[in-house]
Amino acid sequence: MRNYTTWLVAIALGASVAPAWSSDDTTSTHASGLREIPDSELGAMRGRYIVGDNRVAWFGVTMVSNWVTSAGQSIQSAVKLGFDLRGAKPEVSFQPSVTITEQTPALAATAGTGEVDASGLADVGGLVQSVQVAGDGNIARNGMSLQVRDGEVPVAAANTSSTTVADMTLNGAHARASLEDGGVRILLQVAGQGAAEQWIDAGSIGQSIQLAGNGQAVGNQLQLDLVRQSVPSSQTIHQNLIQAIGMTRAGGI
Repeated sequence: MRNYTTWLVAIALGASVAPAWSSDDTTSTHASGLREIPDSELGAMRGRYIVGDNRVAWFGVTMVSNWVTSAGQSIQSAVKLGFDLRGAKPEVSFQPSVTITEQTPALAATAGTGEVDASGLADVGGLVQSVQVAGDGNIARNGMSLQVRDGEVPVAAANTSSTTVADMTLNGAHARASLEDGGVRILLQVAGQGAAEQWIDAGSIGQSIQLAGNGQAVGNQLQLDLVRQSVPSSQTIHQNLIQAIGMTRAGGI
């Protein structure tokens, strides 16, 4: 799953890597005729590869982070990112959104007394999930899912502006959703209570929650969607030929 997920993300973000699976006529133990490619072989391969007569037609990312504080304040950051890969050039759609509600005056939040340090996550690549809690009565959850299906490409909502950042601050709470620095990132911060973050870029996919206060309820949810469509037989032959030539060159022949 690690290699396969990394391949999907790299396709969407324009990186040059190989998939985690390849056809192998000599493998008789698998009815599907697929085998996992080891990391040593993946490291020497470049390009985009397809198994069978399917192609990646659409890749989507949905990220949502929710936070309910002990004072009753509700904060949310969300993004929807889609890559339509059916044409010669990918078409990208991006929708950021942030919301913050007022806190309950009778339940005004107090600054937390704990401390958390997530600086070490900057040195981690691949798939990252982290929860750090230094308070009492907190609820924290990271969730991630991958859906691969065949069928029609979802209809992307029309972009009404070129906005790539949504940002809001209210009563000590900060919510941000952005498409920048070659990746997508959403962030929730509450003064004295902690932070929650999600991101996806060419180097990693991550979810992080740091809570320094008490009575906080925080959740991160990230979903990856991949839609495949059949390729016409004539196009399949052409693609197989190009891939064969590329592999021959990679092998130094």
